[in-house]
Amino acid sequence: MDLKKILHSLENCPCGKKHTFATELVEIESGLTAKTGAILADFGFPKKVLVVSDEPALRAADGVLESLSVAGFEVTRLVYPKMTYARVEQVREVEALADNIEGIIAVGTGSINDICRVASFEKGKKFCIFATAPSMDGFASDTAPIIENNFKNSWKAEQPSVILADTKILAKAPLELKAAGFGDMVAKYIGIFDWRLANLLIDEYYCPAVAELTMQGVEKVMSLAEKVAGEDEEAAGSIMEGLILSGLGMKLAMSSRPASGAEHVVSHYWECYKLARGIWPEFHGKKVGVASVLINRIYHNIADRVEEIDPIADPTDWDAVRAAFDETQHEELMKLNTPTITDKVDPARLKDIWPEVRRLVKEILPTDAEMMRLMQAAGAVTEPADVHVSKELLEKGLRYHSYMRYRILLTRLLPMMQLDVMDFVE
Repeated sequence: MDLKKILHSLENCPCGKKHTFATELVEIESGLTAKTGAILADFGFPKKVLVVSDEPALRAADGVLESLSVAGFEVTRLVYPKMTYARVEQVREVEALADNIEGIIAVGTGSINDICRVASFEKGKKFCIFATAPSMDGFASDTAPIIENNFKNSWKAEQPSVILADTKILAKAPLELKAAGFGDMVAKYIGIFDWRLANLLIDEYYCPAVAELTMQGVEKVMSLAEKVAGEDEEAAGSIMEGLILSGLGMKLAMSSRPASGAEHVVSHYWECYKLARGIWPEFHGKKVGVASVLINRIYHNIADRVEEIDPIADPTDWDAVRAAFDETQHEELMKLNTPTITDKVDPARLKDIWPEVRRLVKEILPTDAEMMRLMQAAGAVTEPADVHVSKELLEKGLRYHSYMRYRILLTRLLPMMQLDVMDFVE
């Protein structure tokens, strides 16, 4: 991936901001595992490293530790049995081993990357990712979703200076992981729409160039939907590139806005609801894909059926909001809503821009039929039941997810528009 070319294309960006990222090297190729140590040595990555992984990822990356050893790296290992979600306790475990090393290498994907990303940032260590599955879009991100007190928040983190991936390994990753990566990418349609909405409504910063870069990654992945389920190395590598582009977009925008909208927050609500009850949720991207199908359909239905609006000041019943969350989550919930984001919204302004909002839904979002076609072609699940979301949890998630972020989302504006989200699910 030509990172210099990307940065050059964003010089003197009309948005007025200077765009940059810390990632210096991205290598995606067949048979790269055996070259990992040599690549990192040539790059100048610190020789005293902590390798963090879990047993399934380390099996998939067989040979990577030997490659590091041959290249003269001094390796300390932290290997978990299996990691599905990133918790603050695991971040602290990585940090506890970081004082005597100079760099951290995450071997795996998703949560392994996230705990290392945060620990690298907090300990000031160089960070490298050796990816084992194209399962999520956060590889190049400088934020990470971490669970603390059963609440999932975005933490400041270290962007990797090096990202490595062997297409032989990516292609053989379990379909559930590859489909999760696909689900994480279809979410970008909604993320870009909600970002545009926030720009229109409250003048939140928006960069068309970063949005376009993100959508280039999305279209690359969507064009390969039929190949996700197979063990096609070219497709796996291209999907990985698309996922990395999305992460770079977040760094360039200095926000997760290009990559996530209401669909991610719905998924976070489901996760946190289950975690508070001791239930271990499914893969992040798997749930995000299902939520993307739902939110995409809801946004289209609203645009189709609601021709005019007469917004009022936010009438949120905060007792009802608190009741929808576990008590352990209340402190963080209210911190995010004091003040709440709709304090910035002028009802008259919302009314004025409504025709443009309806137009943007049609311009940016795929039709419901196209969204379903893409998801099914990629072997991704599409129904709440597929991610063990009951009718009750579905309703709670759709009604109350938006209070988990200080962020303009179309779903957060529905109370002001005197609309019930459940009227637009079908």
